[in-house]
Amino acid sequence: MKLMIASDIHGSAYYCKQMLQRFKEEEADKLILLGDILYHGPRNDLPKEYEPKKVITMLNDIKDDLLCVRGNCDTEVDQMVLDFPILADYSILYVANRMIYLTHGHNYNKNSLPPIKKGDVLLHGHTHIPVCEEVGTTGIIYMNPGSISIPKENSSHSYMIVDDREVVWKELDGVEYKNYRL
Repeated sequence: MKLMIASDIHGSAYYCKQMLQRFKEEEADKLILLGDILYHGPRNDLPKEYEPKKVITMLNDIKDDLLCVRGNCDTEVDQMVLDFPILADYSILYVANRMIYLTHGHNYNKNSLPPIKKGDVLLHGHTHIPVCEEVGTTGIIYMNPGSISIPKENSSHSYMIVDDREVVWKELDGVEYKNYRL
């Protein structure tokens, strides 16, 4: 199975449209969103083409292709307009004999680990910075796709592709810039 993983759309119709075009071109089986879908949040500037209603329509149109976890900017009100569930705090996937713990990152993160063990992957958004690193001496791998709409620390608008062999970080134009063998 091929998965596309993205985070932190923050209501940008411009970047959501680009993300969905990449999803189509990647021919991924599922699009996993790691939260902060509609609202930009009080700490962020408005992203380009901040139009949550357009984002709602674009994502509702592919509801069967989505798996989402709740971000710190996602609420019950957002769930009322979205036709797919977004309020789960986490989800778990098994890929290449590894457990991947999906969450947004505001509760569980590399400084506050969920109940996972050596060899498992903690995958979250929230920081808007792409990452792949081992968490101290725990043997846990922390990964972050970065942000679709509001990248930070001079990172690119980015997402990840995961299959049964590797994880690949790509810029929103599809250019690969990092990979990790599972």
